[in-house]
Amino acid sequence: MTFRTICLTSVLALSAHAAAAEMSFNRIASFATPRNMAEGEDTARVTSAEIIYATEDGNTLVYTDSPLGVIGRIDITDAANPQPLGNIDMGGEPTSVAISGTTAFVGVNTSESYTAPSGKLVVLDALSGEVAGECDLGGQPDSVALAQDGSFVTIAIENERDEDLGDGRVPQMPAGYVAILDLADGMAQCDSLVKADVTGLAEIAPEDPEPEFVDVNGLGEIVVTMQENNHMVVLNKAGEVLSHFSAGSVDLTGIDATDERGALLFTERQDDRLREPDSVQWIDDAHFAIANEGDMDGGSRGFTIFAKDGTEVYESGNSFEHAVIQTGHYPDKRSDAKGAEPEGMEFATFGDTPYLFVMSERGSVVGVYDVTDPASPVLTQMLPSGIAPEGIIAIPQRNLLATANEEDLVEDGGVRAHVMLYDYAEGPAQYPTLTSEGADELIGWGAISGMVAGDDGMLYAVNDSFYGYQPTIFTIDPSATPARITAATRVTRAGYPAQKLDLEGITTDGEGGFWLASEGRTDRVIPHALYHVTAEGEIQEEVGLPAELMAVEKRFGFEGVTMIDGTLWMAVQREWGDDPKDHVKLVSYNPASKEWGAVLYPKAAPAKGWVGLSEIVAHGDYVYVVERDNQIGAEAVTKKIYRIPAAEMTPAALGGELPVVSKEEVRDLIPDLQGWNGFVVDKVEGLAITGDGTAYVSTDNDGVDDSSGETFFWSFKLD
Repeated sequence: MTFRTICLTSVLALSAHAAAAEMSFNRIASFATPRNMAEGEDTARVTSAEIIYATEDGNTLVYTDSPLGVIGRIDITDAANPQPLGNIDMGGEPTSVAISGTTAFVGVNTSESYTAPSGKLVVLDALSGEVAGECDLGGQPDSVALAQDGSFVTIAIENERDEDLGDGRVPQMPAGYVAILDLADGMAQCDSLVKADVTGLAEIAPEDPEPEFVDVNGLGEIVVTMQENNHMVVLNKAGEVLSHFSAGSVDLTGIDATDERGALLFTERQDDRLREPDSVQWIDDAHFAIANEGDMDGGSRGFTIFAKDGTEVYESGNSFEHAVIQTGHYPDKRSDAKGAEPEGMEFATFGDTPYLFVMSERGSVVGVYDVTDPASPVLTQMLPSGIAPEGIIAIPQRNLLATANEEDLVEDGGVRAHVMLYDYAEGPAQYPTLTSEGADELIGWGAISGMVAGDDGMLYAVNDSFYGYQPTIFTIDPSATPARITAATRVTRAGYPAQKLDLEGITTDGEGGFWLASEGRTDRVIPHALYHVTAEGEIQEEVGLPAELMAVEKRFGFEGVTMIDGTLWMAVQREWGDDPKDHVKLVSYNPASKEWGAVLYPKAAPAKGWVGLSEIVAHGDYVYVVERDNQIGAEAVTKKIYRIPAAEMTPAALGGELPVVSKEEVRDLIPDLQGWNGFVVDKVEGLAITGDGTAYVSTDNDGVDDSSGETFFWSFKLD
């Protein structure tokens, strides 16, 4: 079999750029943070990777892990095969790290309360772990940054507010400040501590500044974001204010601003939305960029570039979020808050190209911008990051980039926190594998489940109940690279959105329309059903399950539908009440005769969790099914395609003894999923097979809810 990954040269790069873009960032490895725990430690504890930095030679990564109160270290001498170097206890909550040579400067929060904040700067060798000294900072530290000439270190002393007090609003004393300490022989000089006063500057709570992030340019000037105050300050090394100004606001259009409706509707607006920036990065000695995450009242869902005198040079508006949407990473459950929520940033020059990296915390994706002209950034790539990227570090001397992803889902049986590594090298970008960029309208998508190949060269896919208000049939052009969603057809009843559907399967009806399979959950009033729809998505007929099936029903319903000689066949995901252990039904329904029947399929016994079916496709002399477990990452065992001889698909009457079909393994999909160098996702949901025997496979990204948002779409030839 030959494997062809559907890859991406550039998400939104202009055609002139695409023609010349021989260099791309591609993920080459991922590192799960529990690997840094010592032998015998409880690896079921929550861990995290937050702010990250690299030693000067680029061979060691250091990240903060606040849940464990440690910094973690990773050997990336072989960047494609990162190795654990262990954790070092910080005696408090590490909040940020910066490194000069191999000397790490770690901000550590030791506060007893919000009203009695305290913290320290810990200086240690990143390789040996030996602590060289500590400096009392007098408050709760957040971001740490080093002067480029190594002459001083600066720390944002946030003295953060209590979000449960006074509706979580500022002012809440004591006020924050910016700490500045001289460095001599690589060691912070504690007695040189300057507490730069930034009170009385902002329009919002001027008496209570809360510095969030700091960065230092080549002139030794410090730029500071004050997120809750929606304000920017530029200081010199002495702590004197050189300039300050409001971060301002943005009028946003074409956004989804309503939560909990299960639909991607980008028709709303928010006027005068405060930027409330989190991170900041100097682009050159005159310009810096801010990530407008938002906090109390704001979050403009993008980024802004300012001159250091406060002149606005560039505003991304809705363009960054629209790129997140087109890549399938839009976090719909955050629509009423801060949407894609840009938070972390990095700037570095690779080769001759200056790049700004903008991370979407909730969308779990990184936008890569060419900022050769700070007034006109060009989006060149969107990178998958893992779940909730918090920190990012560029290592241009080794053509590497690393992200730290803080979300650890161990308590929910999900994927762990990760550090991910990317290589900047010749060749096309490998992600995204599916995009709606280039469509005639802005198409939001996610939670792709069933697929089918049409006679027109297109594929058709449906989304599941995550978007319960907006069941949709997507048209996919698989000949494009990446594959392109070109249209979205809403499923309707009498012209209105058909709600309470959990679409998991789609097949063509041979007359220009489709049959759709809804998995159903009686506890959520979602019926198990088949729907016959027109090419325009209008439901013509609804077919409920017969009494013989409903009598043994469990919520694990239809996970695919296909047609053989006018008879529909549906795969049931897991055992129902009358099924033998590790056997599931393949159910038949003849639309002409209204007859039902079934056979039994022998699925694998789970190594952990459960194993079930998630797709069924008829092709040639066989019926193909996707069999998968619900495990993620290293725990994944079963993600496979099997085939059943079509001659054995002879249904018996429901309620009686059912024949058991045979199966033959066609392809193990785990090596394919490992090829994207992240973690193995659990939900392989879609399979479509074209007339020439090309199989297309897709994964379900769970609507970017407790998910990295990554959708993998790829193809190979069947034997």
